[in-house]
Amino acid sequence: MISGTTRLFAILADPVGHVRTPQALNARFAEAGQDAVLVPCEVGPDALEETVRGLRNVRNLGGLVVTVPHKTEIARHCNALSERARLAGAVNVVRREADGRLFGDLLDGAGFVAGLSAAEVELEGRSVFLAGAGGAASAIAFALAEAGAARLTVANRSEAKARALLQRLQSAFPAVAVEAGHDPQRHDIAVNATSLGLKPDDPLPFDPADLSPGTLVAEVIMQPEETPLLAAAAARGLPTHLGRMMLEGQLRQMMAFLLPEAEGAA
Repeated sequence: MISGTTRLFAILADPVGHVRTPQALNARFAEAGQDAVLVPCEVGPDALEETVRGLRNVRNLGGLVVTVPHKTEIARHCNALSERARLAGAVNVVRREADGRLFGDLLDGAGFVAGLSAAEVELEGRSVFLAGAGGAASAIAFALAEAGAARLTVANRSEAKARALLQRLQSAFPAVAVEAGHDPQRHDIAVNATSLGLKPDDPLPFDPADLSPGTLVAEVIMQPEETPLLAAAAARGLPTHLGRMMLEGQLRQMMAFLLPEAEGAA
């Protein structure tokens, strides 16, 4: 039951109706016996700065979970960032310290790789096509490189943004072959790390018809669970990987970050 002693957490998104993190994390809070709750908040990009400024002053606020479209912009509102968040230029979890300072981290990439690992997908030496260069895509790119991917192609509407991501990635992982491009052929794994698929009239981030036979098609979108991309891939006989696997892969890390003192969080 929510009371005056409840530790408050907020998830910031726009739109917010598709998010699945509150259900999953609140269940974890309950299992661990934590007096805490994660509440969804729909906040537009033009109101993000004002919202964060106000939340910073809420003394029983434990932190924030951040999703589309705020993962990149939220980084500049944090007082400090983890090294992976700094390298990727994005944040998806923020812990409010006792003095009101905000510390940001990025768990999307680690969660995505953990989800692939749980599905017994091997990344060492693999070639990956990644659609997107935003917050989630950046996190995934760095995590894939760290996990041993040999080649990474990034496709984004803004080629300059894709090249900026690849430049940061190349500096951190010089052994990984990187390129910006829109041809998904001849890759072992093709990932949608954009928001395309949240709305029923969204175009596909890439066409599964262009993929080589056997290419694994992976999503970051959790709702709908079967996106048009995954449906099109399955119709062509390609293996698929659900977006919710990324969330499941990072829940333990998320709770440990937001409530480091919680019993069972580590």
